Amino acid sequence: MVVDDHPMWREGVARDLTEAGFLVVATSGEGRQAIRVAAAARPDVVVLDLQLPDISGVEVVHGLRAALPDVRVLMLSASGEQQSVLDAVKAGATGYLVKSTAPAEFLDAVRRTADGAPVFTPGLAGLVLGEYRRLAAGTGSGSGSGPADGSEPGAPRLTDRETEVLRLVAKGLSYKQIAQRLGLSHRTVQNHVQNTLGKLQLHNRVELTRYAIERGLDD
Repeated sequence: MVVDDHPMWREGVARDLTEAGFLVVATSGEGRQAIRVAAAARPDVVVLDLQLPDISGVEVVHGLRAALPDVRVLMLSASGEQQSVLDAVKAGATGYLVKSTAPAEFLDAVRRTADGAPVFTPGLAGLVLGEYRRLAAGTGSGSGSGPADGSEPGAPRLTDRETEVLRLVAKGLSYKQIAQRLGLSHRTVQNHVQNTLGKLQLHNRVELTRYAIERGLDD
């Protein structure tokens, strides 16, 4: 699904996606309408502009995640300001690209977003990881002090391989990089991540990254 208030841009993105083999189930130019339409169309990925005429893209992310907890949201915005990026990710966006991104990079980002990988314009991934580390450092003796494998009382236990994959997720590695590092297939890495998400009751790799960093797994 493509959400952008500029008709020519919205139609162009939808056309590029269709030509690349994606099924565009809906488009919208307003935030509230987008939330209603998405609830009915049930897209796997929403490509969302940050600036909309009625409500902000961040509010739309909240609404989309409330209606469709498993939806993946890729922000596509003219703004690369740090606060805009952090607000979007905290709301539940899976990734964030600026509109100057090359078409081929954008299409690859949509594919990776569909796989659950966090995708950011170069330079923004470090910003997001840095913010999560800052937040984790502020937890003091809270959740960040628990055992690294999630074995604090009542917590689901991860396998050694799941913990190993989680450590690499926390370092910001892609599925492909993790697969190469561990000598596994791309699909096997995806399965480990999905199993870990299910055990920890998290929704995407962004939340998983924060969980891992809070437990010191990015060291």
